[in-house]
Amino acid sequence: MRTFLLPALLALSVPAIAADYVQAPGSTLAFAGKYQGDVFVGRFPGFTTRLSFDPQRLQSSRLEVTIPMATATTRNPDYDGEMRGAAFFDAAKFPQATYVATRFRALGGNRYAADGSLTLRGVSKPVTLTFEWTPGARPVLFGRAAVPRLAFGVGGGQWADTGLIPDAIAVSTRVVLAPAP
Repeated sequence: MRTFLLPALLALSVPAIAADYVQAPGSTLAFAGKYQGDVFVGRFPGFTTRLSFDPQRLQSSRLEVTIPMATATTRNPDYDGEMRGAAFFDAAKFPQATYVATRFRALGGNRYAADGSLTLRGVSKPVTLTFEWTPGARPVLFGRAAVPRLAFGVGGGQWADTGLIPDAIAVSTRVVLAPAP
């Protein structure tokens, strides 16, 4: 009996470690909103993701996303120039945004919430990413969040009018993952 009990107790004393992943090709990070009632959609093609995650060990999970702001595009040259400029992302002064989550919650099934901090334009605020987790050799994280743009100073001056552009900007991501090297 002791030969079985000792290894079991030792296994309980070792901290659980989540699996480490890096972003793989085929991943997307997009945003959407309205301008004067018309929907616009954009993306950040240069973002990178690192994830440490195990649904059975949420307490040891961590998500880190880096977003180069100069890559933001709506594929509309007029929107893109304004969006990357001083009134919105100010990509010259704030070249990247980051999102870091260290608190994860199970929402049932393969759904989770990552409570983290978004740093954008030098301002850090809490943002929750809700996501579906598809496990496998190349797992996929499909997530959504609402970002209150005015809390980060995005869209100052005349653009602060929520009648022109609502405060909440929808963010969605599909991150294909591979085991970290």
